[in-house]
Amino acid sequence: MSDADIVARLEVELARLVLEHFDHNDAWALGCALVELAQERSHPVAIDIHLGRQQVFHAALPGSSAENDLWIARKRAVVELTGEPSYLVGRRHAAAGTDFHELTGLPVRDYATHGGAVPILVRSVGPVGVAAVSGLAQADDHALVVEAIEQMFEVGE
Repeated sequence: MSDADIVARLEVELARLVLEHFDHNDAWALGCALVELAQERSHPVAIDIHLGRQQVFHAALPGSSAENDLWIARKRAVVELTGEPSYLVGRRHAAAGTDFHELTGLPVRDYATHGGAVPILVRSVGPVGVAAVSGLAQADDHALVVEAIEQMFEVGE
C-alpha cells in the first residue's frame, strides 16, 4: 500500500473516530481496554492517555521500557500540535516527500511523526485528549489504539 493510500485510509478512519463524550472515567476504561488487548497479545507496550494536558492513565507492560515513554511524549506532541494522529502526519509527509522537522523547525527530540498517538475527538468540541501506545511497529501501535477506541465506543465501519 502506498503512503498516499495509507493517508486516504487514515483520513477516513479519523472522521469516524469522533465520540459523543470523553471524560476521566472514559479515559480509565479506554486505558484498561488497551491494557487488556495488549496483554492478550503479549505486546510489550507502554500506554498513555491524556485528557487535555493531564495524564489520566499510564501503564507499562512487561517488555516495555522508559524509552517507550519518551516516544509517547514525542508522538503526543505531534497530535497536540496538529489535532491529527501522529501516524497520519508522518504518512502525509512521506507521501509528499517532505520532512516534518525541516518544515516546522521543531526538534526531533520533542516531536515524532511515528504511529501510535491518536487524538480523542468529541463531537461539537474537538480534540480533548490523546491516547497513545509505544512498543510495536508504528502501524501496529496506531492500530491498537484505534481498535480499542472502536470497541469501547462502538464507532467504526
